[in-house]
This record gives sequence, C-alpha cells and structure tokens, in this order.
Amino acid sequence: MKFTTLINKNSKSVIPGRGLTMGVTVTMLSLFILIPLASILAYSFRLSFSDFLEIVTRENVVSAFATSIGCALIAAAINSVFGLILAWVLVRYEFPGKRLMDAMIELPFALPTAVAGITLSKMYSDQGLIGHLFAPLGINISYTKIGIIIALVFVGIPFVVRTLQPVIEKLPDSIEEAADILGANRLYTFRRVIMPELTPALLTGFGLALARGIGEYGSVIYISGNSAKNGTQVVSYIIMQKLNSGSADYEGAAAIALCLLIISFLLLFIITMIQLASGRRIRS
Repeated sequence: MKFTTLINKNSKSVIPGRGLTMGVTVTMLSLFILIPLASILAYSFRLSFSDFLEIVTRENVVSAFATSIGCALIAAAINSVFGLILAWVLVRYEFPGKRLMDAMIELPFALPTAVAGITLSKMYSDQGLIGHLFAPLGINISYTKIGIIIALVFVGIPFVVRTLQPVIEKLPDSIEEAADILGANRLYTFRRVIMPELTPALLTGFGLALARGIGEYGSVIYISGNSAKNGTQVVSYIIMQKLNSGSADYEGAAAIALCLLIISFLLLFIITMIQLASGRRIRS
C-alpha cells in the first residue's frame, strides 16, 4: 500500500501541473465568459433603477420575453419527447442508414442558424413545400409562434439526443428482462424501471434546449416575422434592434440582456435542483 502511494506521488502526469492548468482555465474563463458578462452589468448599471425598470417593462419587451420563454418551453418539451424516442432508436436498434441518421442529428450544430431560419421560413410559408398543405385549412406557420416553435425544435433536438444516448448505452438489457420475467408489462417497465434511470439526463437535455431556445436569434429571426402586433418578436430581436438603431442604445440593450441572463440562470438553476433531487431519489 505504501509502495503504491509512493509511486502515485512521484509519477508525472501527462498534463501539466495544477498551477499551470488552473491558470489557463481561469484565464480562458475570464476572457470568454466572466468579462463579457461583467460588461453587461457595467452597461446596465449606467442606468438608474427607474430607467432600468422603464425599459424592461415596456409592452413590446414584456411581450418579447413571453414569446421567447413560452415558445422555448414548448419546443423543449417537444424535444424531450421526440429526442428520447430518437436516442432510444439510435442506441437499441440496427437498421440501414443508422449512421447517416445519427450524423444528421449534428446538422443543427454545423448549419449556420441564419441558413436554417431562411430555409424553414420558405418551407413553411403559404407557398412552401409544407406550408401550402396547411394554408387551405387556415393554418399559417411561417411568421407565427408556430414557426418560432418549429425553429427552436430544430436547433434544440441535438441537445436532448446527445445527452440521452450515453445513458441509454449504459442501461443494461437485463433490467428489462428481469421486469418481463416478473410479469411487468411494457408500459409499467418503461414508467417504473427505465424512466427513473433516464430522468436526470432527460432533464439536463431539456434545460440545455430551453436555454438555447430562449436566447436564439438566427433561426427565428426570419420565420418569426418580428411583428409586435402579432406578438412574434423575440427578446434577441429587441436587443439587436436597439444596437442597430441610429444611435445605438447599448445601455437599453444591456438592461434587456441582463434580464434574459437572470431568467436563463434561474431556469437552469431550478432544473438542476430538480435533476439533483431526482438523482438522489434514484440512488436511495
């Protein structure tokens, strides 16, 4: 035991020591995360509290927050259901074209979101490949909240699938066989045996898709229509609108961005707490 401990203490790690790696980590964290976030606070603090409150409580801003959060929640819920199905099929079944389908899951990561937005808006317009099928029924997709949800489903689905796949791969087939031997039907096995194991990962994927959806810009800017009258403006568009105005309103944009940051942090914190509680219940 002492000999093993001595070897471990004297052995050199392939990666440099703690001091150097910690320094690199703190530097990168500061340059790319902490300093940009601090700049948002700095610009926001230039406003008085009354001015800050007046900006973030304007009707169009409140409506944009409601649209972004509401559509992101619906899209994340849809992604959770279909992402679970996709991940299960890709892990548990063999079929022709499986590798191609698995690679296509990464497409929203690789494809520029603006390209996705233009393609989706054209496809789901009244004259589009899919949109023209719904137009005679009086259902408009592009330039409505339905279009926003579709765009957010597109960009969010990889988060759920890639989060669930490793967990499903490690899930042994023996637990399903044991449940079947004990007389449990498929629904009971899925609900009481499989889902408790997948719940923490599913919540993680849901949270990631939700956070991405709330702040999404490129894929929704074209398909949303950006109409304040129809309630299709999103928060990211309001921020860009302030920055692109004749005299760029950095303080106003930073105030709205700060609220967006706080909301995203609170949502992720709540989901993380639920995930931890679920994990503890499973382990116990």
